[in-house]
Amino acid sequence: MVKDDETVIQQRIQRLGEHDRRRTQRLATAILIRRSSGRKIIAILEKNPKKDPSKYDDEDLQHMRKVVSYNKRHLAQEGKAKQDPDSRSARSLKNWGHDPQKS
Repeated sequence: MVKDDETVIQQRIQRLGEHDRRRTQRLATAILIRRSSGRKIIAILEKNPKKDPSKYDDEDLQHMRKVVSYNKRHLAQEGKAKQDPDSRSARSLKNWGHDPQKS
């Protein structure tokens, strides 16, 4: 079942948490899998800092859906990601804007 736009937006905001400089640096400079997704996340956050749902375009929503879906699948591995911050799953989640050490 496809989630409505508002649900996707809220889940993305919840998963991402507060946007801070360190996360921006990590997402912008990471040499890990999904670099382009990190750049898209930053662009979405920068163009709509107040997270107004009416300001997201279809491309933003499509990427948010992809990220929410990816995070949901990989959060099932979060136990391992919390135990080993250098694990592949932890690095992958960080590339998508979610730090398992902080959740």
